[in-house]
Amino acid sequence: MDASEINLLDPDIFTKGVPHAWFTYLRANEPVYRHPEPDGPGFWVITKHEDVALVGRDAKTFSSAAERGGVVGLEEPPPEMREELENNAAFTGNMMLYMDPPKHTLYRKIVGDGFRPRMIWALEEKIRERAVAILDEAIAKGECDFVVDVAAELPLQAIAELLGVPMEDRHKLFDWSNRMIGSIDPEYAVSEEHVRSAQVEMFMYANELANNRRANPREDIVTKLLLAEVDGTSLSELDFNLFFLLLAVAGNETTRNAISHGMAAFLDNPDQYAILREDPAVIDGAVEEIVRWASPVMYFRRNVTQDTSIRGIDIKAGDKISVWYISANRDEEIFTDPFRFDITRDPNAEPHIAFGGGHHFCLGFNLARLEIKVLFEELAKRVGKLESVGDISRLRSNFIAGIKHLPVRFDDVREPAGV
Repeated sequence: MDASEINLLDPDIFTKGVPHAWFTYLRANEPVYRHPEPDGPGFWVITKHEDVALVGRDAKTFSSAAERGGVVGLEEPPPEMREELENNAAFTGNMMLYMDPPKHTLYRKIVGDGFRPRMIWALEEKIRERAVAILDEAIAKGECDFVVDVAAELPLQAIAELLGVPMEDRHKLFDWSNRMIGSIDPEYAVSEEHVRSAQVEMFMYANELANNRRANPREDIVTKLLLAEVDGTSLSELDFNLFFLLLAVAGNETTRNAISHGMAAFLDNPDQYAILREDPAVIDGAVEEIVRWASPVMYFRRNVTQDTSIRGIDIKAGDKISVWYISANRDEEIFTDPFRFDITRDPNAEPHIAFGGGHHFCLGFNLARLEIKVLFEELAKRVGKLESVGDISRLRSNFIAGIKHLPVRFDDVREPAGV
């Protein structure tokens, strides 16, 4: 093959699976590759682990700022959309995902206390109870759509628990997330008007929640966020709304897909599921391998602020760069036999960069790890054999490595926990 065959702008390609052959070719032959685009200047594709990490550490040269182009979207927008996108940039620029230091550093300090390990691990008992209840219901059916019945449910309930959202409202978060993230997939396709209405609905909900917590403070993350202050700066109403949106969407979408890819990997590699069942002590390594394997956010965009170079290739100020975590996490120079799913892989937690890196290292990584750990621990205790009973259905997206449906049968079921 050669680079002319590669088209990372085609989301339909990803419905067949991640095009790993393309990334393998680029890592070996053109690790800093100028990808063409039909009506624009093209963008750089960065595929090697070392280079992806380098870009993540250098926010001064490689910006996330909305006004420079933001972190998603690789193609130039059509002329009729540019004014609207410029207006959106002024709006989304208040979201941490679209900030550079020092502003990003300040905001991360403001919200950071709510994500300290002690805060997250204090949720373990409740999240475990919810995982057991979710698995009880799914296993009782004998067969289920693992994505819909299990992988989507636990992150929804965990985020609801974290934010203090009533459980009966959790599917509102699911609906809003799908409308905002999956809108180019036929199953979730909605108009731009419906995408915007999802944002408005979520903001209105966040406002109601904030007003409730101001009147009735609790020991939860929403109250902490509303009261937090660093160097005289606290979250404005817009800041809080955007952070709520980021938590609800990112915390739901990414963990759901990591869990789904974990199940798909165990179905394809029953020997690894047998290892987990026989030796529960490997669970922490299994979590890291699941996250590496899934890399739910396949890429982020960065925008070059000054002339620079990577591997001797000149890159100009104003250029667009895409850093592909899904490729970096299969880099042969970092991972032995990277296309083998191996829950005993060591080292793993340190090399893999599925949580990103640098200033934008995932704020919710401890919550994601906890959810994945608890779910697969409980599954391995209670189900002896997993069997695929239908085709996997993947999200039409070149951004999120999403699985929409995964039919599974549970065999050799043990007594439910607590029975």
